[in-house]
Amino acid sequence: MATYAVGDIQGCRASLERLLDKLRFDPTADRIWFVGDLVNRGPDSLGVLRLIRNQLQDRATVVLGNHDIHLMSVWSGHGRLKSSDTLRATLNAADVDELIHWLRHRPVMHLDQDLGYAMVHAGLPPAWSVAEAQLRACELEEALRGGIPFDEFMDKIYGNLPTQWSEDLEGFDRLRFITNAFMRMRFTDPAGQLLLRFKGAPADAPPNHVPWFIARRRLRVSRDPIKLITGHWSRLGLYQDAELLSIDTGCQWGNQLTAVRLDSEEPELCSIDCSTSC
Repeated sequence: MATYAVGDIQGCRASLERLLDKLRFDPTADRIWFVGDLVNRGPDSLGVLRLIRNQLQDRATVVLGNHDIHLMSVWSGHGRLKSSDTLRATLNAADVDELIHWLRHRPVMHLDQDLGYAMVHAGLPPAWSVAEAQLRACELEEALRGGIPFDEFMDKIYGNLPTQWSEDLEGFDRLRFITNAFMRMRFTDPAGQLLLRFKGAPADAPPNHVPWFIARRRLRVSRDPIKLITGHWSRLGLYQDAELLSIDTGCQWGNQLTAVRLDSEEPELCSIDCSTSC
């Protein structure tokens, strides 16, 4: 039995199917983790959702990404489609309500103590240990699953403020920070304050800002024994150090779709090339 993690698919179903073939993925025995952003930008978001929900079923573990939340927001009537979005077929599908319900019940964070990995879409802010992040993930998951009326949640969750974590945060300010940290974060200042508007490469970081994992390494007093798996940042690309494995390799931009085998002694990488149409 093998366990794999796969980077951002973003609607590239054909590429996902080719990667599964290359891995010789066995749905009767193997497990597969998806790092979020199943949908958008690529040509077949609907096909990706149906493949994972209907075919892979409980062999797949999915954490939510910002594009998945965007789909929910547009479906709920609070978000608006952008010119770069490729979500109309999904929104018009006969089974869209069932697919949105399924997405709402995906986790925000997945932890496997035995394998020694935790998976989130974007990252963990410096203020949180892995254990604290699990608690924050549970707060957001409860809200998404109906702890707050979904219409109200989608109306209030978008925005860039607050940028600094505090245990004193309450209500939607608290949930908004948690959402942004798990699903949108790339850069912070040295104190861990989020910078959400800049989406460039680490080498182009604005003055006095660093990638979140650099700030985390500098500010955490002790290291967690758990290695993080993330996606979200195609300009970062494939990145690995002792504490992080980031695997968004930009399939939707015609680059690669990457998987990593997690149950081997050392992580084993496997990638396929993607066309500009995935």
